[in-house]
Amino acid sequence: MEEMNYYIPNEQPEEHKPKKAGSVIALALCFSLLGGVLGSSGVLVAQWLMDDSEDTTLSQGSQGTVIYEGERPTATINIEELDTSKVMTAAEVYAANVNSTVGITTTTTTNFWGHTSTSAASGSGFIITSDGYILTNYHVVEGSDQITVALYDGQEYEAALIGYDDSNDIAVLKIQAEGLAPVVLGDSDQLNVGDDVVAIGNPLGELTFSLTAGKVSAKDRQVTFSDSTTMELIQTDCAINSGNSGGALFNMYGEVIGVTNAKYSGSSSSGATIDNIGFAIPINDIRDIVESIIEKGYVSKAYLGVSVTDVTQDFQIYGLPQGAVVRQVEEDSPAQRAGLEIGDIITQVGDQEVSGADDLVAQIADSQPGDQLKLTVYRQGMTVELTVTLEEQIQGQG
Repeated sequence: MEEMNYYIPNEQPEEHKPKKAGSVIALALCFSLLGGVLGSSGVLVAQWLMDDSEDTTLSQGSQGTVIYEGERPTATINIEELDTSKVMTAAEVYAANVNSTVGITTTTTTNFWGHTSTSAASGSGFIITSDGYILTNYHVVEGSDQITVALYDGQEYEAALIGYDDSNDIAVLKIQAEGLAPVVLGDSDQLNVGDDVVAIGNPLGELTFSLTAGKVSAKDRQVTFSDSTTMELIQTDCAINSGNSGGALFNMYGEVIGVTNAKYSGSSSSGATIDNIGFAIPINDIRDIVESIIEKGYVSKAYLGVSVTDVTQDFQIYGLPQGAVVRQVEEDSPAQRAGLEIGDIITQVGDQEVSGADDLVAQIADSQPGDQLKLTVYRQGMTVELTVTLEEQIQGQG
């Protein structure tokens, strides 16, 4: 059995403010993914309203996620704690982590009417175990035929895609190497707006191993992508450009607290150009997913088995409660066995209210397979309580 070590701090550096409840919705902004320097980029748009025709599917993870599995020996993760209580300068953070940063180049071959075309794209990543596991964004490697990883010392390796979760925009790669320098994973919940942060990556795919510095501009910034995937991200004014995607965002203790994945692009409604608005995935949001990919080759998620949408205000004025309306119940699913029916409005999970489809998706995503949940349901003028046992949903298992 293959064993791996990654590192987390064993001391909290200082007292921090509690995490602010709720999410700030980014309105009327246009964003772009950073991964493909020469390839195409995805587009994010802020979410204004959810139309009642938009369904949210809980049958395959929170967004119908497909997770692919690579073949490799069974892995066991050992966690080692390191003292990271010393505040560093930006230069010290760079020196401690530049050897953990990698450049990623992908090639994609397409066939159009018998004509073969090859394109290349570049991104960043970082080493999370000494035996060659690397974390990056899924959109950096999506659809690629070949993945090449370059280390700071100039060595290059062909990388295997072990697995990914596209709803969280992360992918785990593996190179055949030993004795590498892994990063130290921090606690993104300890961040405060105004904290100093630095990013190390490969902007434009050419300015390799560059450091940019800035501050945390906002936490829990809600951004909705063009495929309706919504993520709550760290907003930073670090300069983050194409090619930085998949790189690490560090606090000043030298710990990874985020994975850079998006930037603002374009101009405001007034026509003014806006710079230095970048985003990173909080490391706490994806740590369990990364461990699952390394250990199992897939992500294990809670499965309910319904498609839901919001109760619009047009219907609420007729006395219907806010909540998540069940549009579809899958056959032989936990939802069907619990007695959920089409037209039911789920208004509460346990003692937590459900304001709409996104709220229900988030609560199921925070649960584990095997959890028993009490659902409060509005059904044809009556309130009923149902108990559902969530099951494990696995996609892409070989």
